[in-house]
Amino acid sequence: MSDDEQGPAETLSVEQLAARVGMTVRTVRFYAGRGLIPPPRREGRNGFYGPGHLARLELVRELQAHGFTLSAIEGYLERIPVDATPEQVALHRTLLAPWTPGMPETLDRSTLETRCGRTLTDDDVEVLVALGVVEPTPVEDQFRLSPAHLAIGVSFLDAGLPIDAALSARRIIAEHSARLAQRLTEMFRVEVWPRLKASGYPPELLTSMVERFKPLTVQALVTAYEEAVDDEKRRTVIRRTDR
Repeated sequence: MSDDEQGPAETLSVEQLAARVGMTVRTVRFYAGRGLIPPPRREGRNGFYGPGHLARLELVRELQAHGFTLSAIEGYLERIPVDATPEQVALHRTLLAPWTPGMPETLDRSTLETRCGRTLTDDDVEVLVALGVVEPTPVEDQFRLSPAHLAIGVSFLDAGLPIDAALSARRIIAEHSARLAQRLTEMFRVEVWPRLKASGYPPELLTSMVERFKPLTVQALVTAYEEAVDDEKRRTVIRRTDR
């Protein structure tokens, strides 16, 4: 796929936008009519879309897979500021992804490139496999895709992440995530669940409270990680200054 065929990321036509998110043009226009994405940038009679539109439509897909109704999706998106960056919108997808039911898609390489918005080299595909975004199938040039993580994978490609670094990052994250999940699960079993069970709340409320525990802990993890990275940057600057 050439650059002319896919167009710059910031100037997608409605047809290109629909292809990127795996929707029909009719569906994209329907969502636009419901206000789920902002109006396109107009040049004469032509409308152009950008990363913000793409991020919001990907979030819509994620919410649908999570079982949200259209009215619930509208309410969810209303809480996201109109001027939120694509990265801020993508964070909502990241928070949803861990408890979204498995919804892998099987697609060929050409379709994968369309969804990524770029031509993929063999090294690019290896990075996506290493990150767990796609996995090869027995059929040549056919992959199973985790849509929730595609935007993250493409961001790593844009950053030029080497395959060795991708493998190392995945290993580090998996190692510490497994330990963290074990400790949080044990904490919930020992400290939270007995109190909920003895509260006398009806079963449906207990279920709701248990389900809320997941996104709250993930959001706390993301916040703690961001703070830790900022602290490490400051320490690095101080160490260099002291030399």
